[in-house]
Amino acid sequence: MNVHVILVYDINTEDNAGKKRLPKVLKICRKYLVHVQKSVFEGHLTEGQYTRLQHELGRVVDKKADFVIAYKLGDGVKLEKDILTETPDPTDNFL
Repeated sequence: MNVHVILVYDINTEDNAGKKRLPKVLKICRKYLVHVQKSVFEGHLTEGQYTRLQHELGRVVDKKADFVIAYKLGDGVKLEKDILTETPDPTDNFL
């Protein structure tokens, strides 16, 4: 089963540990999803890939200081996206 995932994070970079976590989180997210904006990612994943993404992020983030939220849409749920600017859609494969 595939899922469409929109992942948003806010890593607390007030200390050096947070500054080190931030690029690690970015790297993990880029491994699985398309980078849409600074801390916003989107993409289609299998349930296994989604589980691995959660596991890898769980090993890096500080669950008390950082914020990570993933919106999951299952198969058959159509996502309607409105881009309200004239910038290209970074998730569009037909560039």
